Amino acid sequence: IMMSWVPNGLTSLNLVCGVLSIYYSFHQEFTISALLIIGSLVADRLDGKVARALGISGDFGKELDSLCDGVSFGVAPAFLMYHYGNFEAIKWIGLTIVAIFSVCGVLRLARFNTMVGEVKGYFLGMPIPTAGCLVATFVLSDIKLNVWYLAALMLVWGPLMVSTVKFPDFKGGSTYRYNKIALVIGGVVALGLVFVSWKAIGFALFFSFMVFGVVNTLLGPFKNQQKE
Repeated sequence: IMMSWVPNGLTSLNLVCGVLSIYYSFHQEFTISALLIIGSLVADRLDGKVARALGISGDFGKELDSLCDGVSFGVAPAFLMYHYGNFEAIKWIGLTIVAIFSVCGVLRLARFNTMVGEVKGYFLGMPIPTAGCLVATFVLSDIKLNVWYLAALMLVWGPLMVSTVKFPDFKGGSTYRYNKIALVIGGVVALGLVFVSWKAIGFALFFSFMVFGVVNTLLGPFKNQQKE
């Protein structure tokens, strides 16, 4: 039981980073806020690895993880984009858009938790850490867009989390079919973003992952192939 404090502590660190991100967004420290969201991602990845290494598994850890993810990758990125993108300029529209993003993130987590036994080898809908890190890495990319373009991006990223678009789960990639054209398009998009700004390397990775998932789903019927 005592050993469970290790992965649960990492999960809690995920939440702490998310809360601090909100604090720094409020104080216009956008780079720090974005880096804290990346920090949440690191903690989120480590808690699962540590739990598996220690042989710890249970519903408590899974529920805690989802609750923390909702704040760190749903609320904190919405708060960051609202202040960074000057969504205040578009008044209630800006508030509605960031609210939609956060709600979609929480719905994504709820659907994921209830479909664990049904969906394997891929993610149904864009994972909430990806959506949160899209916001964080965009802020770090030094790419400048006006508020309406940023609002449009948030309106795409939010609903993508609750969509039926299928994204690869690299832990179970053997059941996911890759379309070569989708891979090429994703690669071209990534290179194009890095060409625009070398600081966009992180954003390019997350954005090309999103583009690949959408294009891969559109180009052909998705088939869940089990190992023979």
